[in-house]
Amino acid sequence: MQNNIKVDYSLYLVTERSFLGNLSLEAAVEQAITGGVTLVQLREKNLSTLEFYNTALKIKKVTDAYGIPLIINDRADIALAVDAAGLHVGQDDLPAKTARKILGKTKLIGVSVATVAEALKAVEEGADYIGVGAVFPTMTKRDTNHIGVARLAEIKKAVDIPVVAIGGINMDNVALLKGAQIDGIATVSAILGSANIKKAAMELKQQIGFKIEERSL
Repeated sequence: MQNNIKVDYSLYLVTERSFLGNLSLEAAVEQAITGGVTLVQLREKNLSTLEFYNTALKIKKVTDAYGIPLIINDRADIALAVDAAGLHVGQDDLPAKTARKILGKTKLIGVSVATVAEALKAVEEGADYIGVGAVFPTMTKRDTNHIGVARLAEIKKAVDIPVVAIGGINMDNVALLKGAQIDGIATVSAILGSANIKKAAMELKQQIGFKIEERSL
């Protein structure tokens, strides 16, 4: 049976605990949600499977309390184990069409892309949304070339599923994205690297001004 959850992609938080100091990831995610975050992706590249699973359970308890979908990065097994809303994969991860076979029709699948060709392939393989980037230079992925706003807009025009911009987005440059007609922004350090996470989320939310596209799972 299809899920009836509506997805608001406007302010998408991707986790990175290295920015948090002594603050717990659960507390940081809750502060971000109260500031206006609409979707959370748990990204954990350096945890064991058991640690990732336990962390996902803790974060899902927070996101469930606020009715916010939780997306798991890369790990389809973790996404299934905690009954997350979906999975996000990159170009070097599990193919979207394989992820769809594993997760079924009721889960969200997002794919990271940087070109029109990658975007069209993601759509063909059944992605529900795409994350496009890195749009600007980013601290979290120093080996990634940034693609710029023009290509972001080109990719948006080429597909008929929601497009979320990611990579180096902050208060200083978020206004540059408005002409691309995207569905939301994804950010890491602009929220989690702030001394006041809730305030940072609120300020970004106020600056977005994007058309919000709701999509049933």
